[in-house]
Amino acid sequence: MRFLFASDSFKGTISSARAMELLSRSAREVFPNAETHGVAVADGGEGTVDAVVAATGGSMRAVRVRGPRGDEVNAEYGLLPGGRAIIEMAAASGLPLLDASQRDPRKTSTWGTGELIVDALDQGVESITLAIGGSATNDGGMGCMQALGVRFLGEGGVVLDGVGADLARVRSIDLSGLDARIAQTEFFVMCDVDNPLLGRRGATRVFGPQKGASPDVVEDLERGMENYAHVLETTVLEFEASAPGMGAAGGLGAASSAFLHATMLPGIEQMLDLVNFDQLLQGCDLCVTGEGHADAQSAHGKVISGIAARCKAAGVPCVAVVGGMDSDACDLLGCGVDALVPCVIDVCTLDDAFAQSERNYTLAAQRLFTLLRLGMGLA
Repeated sequence: MRFLFASDSFKGTISSARAMELLSRSAREVFPNAETHGVAVADGGEGTVDAVVAATGGSMRAVRVRGPRGDEVNAEYGLLPGGRAIIEMAAASGLPLLDASQRDPRKTSTWGTGELIVDALDQGVESITLAIGGSATNDGGMGCMQALGVRFLGEGGVVLDGVGADLARVRSIDLSGLDARIAQTEFFVMCDVDNPLLGRRGATRVFGPQKGASPDVVEDLERGMENYAHVLETTVLEFEASAPGMGAAGGLGAASSAFLHATMLPGIEQMLDLVNFDQLLQGCDLCVTGEGHADAQSAHGKVISGIAARCKAAGVPCVAVVGGMDSDACDLLGCGVDALVPCVIDVCTLDDAFAQSERNYTLAAQRLFTLLRLGMGLA
């Protein structure tokens, strides 16, 4: 038997690399002669920089930047061969940097992500890839662009702070101070979602609640984002708020497209090409992937759906081991996933699930491989 393991990280608990180790151990307990291979993957969210740096032989660089609420934080990004850099916006502006009481998308900013871009430009890079999953922000990317020299102006020309609450106050945008090096730099955005900027599937209504927004705050922010989108479309004529990915990272996708002229890339597709996934898949009997929680979004540009599509094309069965799932996760069964195996089997709190993450993951892996052995025997 030949197995390939390629799971996303389980946010805050199990890394992509650790998932590979646990799967390999469980597989060999049931199939002692199995040949196991693993590759760290990510879709533009947490763990993307680590996976890309490992795959390309790059190096990490540490920088002090503003966090999502303005406090200084330590953030790292990757310097890659060939004058390239990869920046994970979550390192500077991510949800894990805040505790539950600090989560309020009216008050958070992507400024620190812009500071990482400035530092990369200072290192002389010519190509920057932004991985923009896992944000704590809904500022339309204003903070990031302010760090690069853009000014967002309200009534009377007052310079705005660039947090989510300022979306409704934007009246004009001053691009005269934009860092001149931007024009000589190639930008790519690895995006793990395809949501537009506005509407039912937009940045605010889909992702605002998980960033701490109440229903009333969501509606306020949506009205603000509508105003911001109008000003963007007036300022940058080729900008389209309805384009896929514009709603990623609370609108950082939109700002990257409008001001950096970034090329939007499906994060998982870029990642799989980078690690030569199709070659790794050749000759495999089974691929095991997964993520922390499978839901309706999992079928749209996430790790599981991207890997499942490659497996389906190659004729390799694909199983997803997930931390948890809801009924919408079954949409993955139409995307090339042959089976879903959730980890949590006891009634417990989220804190308990996190505390027992490795135990539950190992039990799920054991169930998977013992059922596989049973199925082979029945066949």
